[in-house]
Amino acid sequence: MQTPPLAHHGRFDYRAITDRDTHRWPKDATLAVYIGLNLEHYAFGEGRGVGIAPPAPEGEPDVLNHAWREYGNRVGAWRCLALFEALSLPVGVIANTSLLDHCPSLLDAFHARGDELIAHGHTNAERQGQMPVAQERALIEQCRARLAERYGSPPTGWLSPWISESRHTPDLLAEAGFGYTLNWAHDDRPTPLTTRHGTLWSVPYPQEINDIPTISTHRVSMTEFCTMARDQFHELLEQSRHQPLVMGIALHPFIVGQPFRLRQLRTLLTELSRYGTEEGVWWTTPGQIAAQCTDTLPVTAHQ
Repeated sequence: MQTPPLAHHGRFDYRAITDRDTHRWPKDATLAVYIGLNLEHYAFGEGRGVGIAPPAPEGEPDVLNHAWREYGNRVGAWRCLALFEALSLPVGVIANTSLLDHCPSLLDAFHARGDELIAHGHTNAERQGQMPVAQERALIEQCRARLAERYGSPPTGWLSPWISESRHTPDLLAEAGFGYTLNWAHDDRPTPLTTRHGTLWSVPYPQEINDIPTISTHRVSMTEFCTMARDQFHELLEQSRHQPLVMGIALHPFIVGQPFRLRQLRTLLTELSRYGTEEGVWWTTPGQIAAQCTDTLPVTAHQ
């Protein structure tokens, strides 16, 4: 008796990394590196959130964890902005649209220096994967419209709060006009996803070189996190001699914006930023990576 195949998402087929691509990134670079800075806002006293301590008892506002996250918007993000400016590093700003109600000047400051704004739902206090289709469609469309209204052009990329997807999310993103998603962490290179409305690019987004799961969940120190990022960079740069690859560094300012961590982040980024296209490194944003893929790579269904 033959065992039936497991359920499949139907978005892409298996492809080994040894099936190498032959294109190059701009200026003949082989490794595209981006910083994804998550700017998030949470409802007070309700919804989900990453905590540094056990949550407050039911019915009691969780002041400790709410204030810890708010530190990122009031302090940490501004210090990160100054660091990126000092090093002339581009940033992909992954933003909740609730920030336009809470602290619009923060998003304005990143937009003013030319950073990419990436839609990140309305608030990280909710999961879109649990929404009915109509509600999820409205969320995606409203987030895109709000960012377009304020900044003159719609975002091209999306990262779901909590990386929460329904079975319809890629279709709804493509339907709304998005060109890429950061939700899938299955490869070190971009992948075209099949949707009912054409191709949606998957740009690799890290789940280990990411301060929330690594530092907050796994309790890794900032020193070790920087070692991980440094080793990731040099190993991928070496691997990229054979084919173009992508490295993301996912940061949250309520974590890395803490002064003792910021100091180590500055040392790390100062070191890595010395590598440019002459060394094979393209410092970029997820949107530029997706645009380059759209322009240069053939799209094969279920690649």
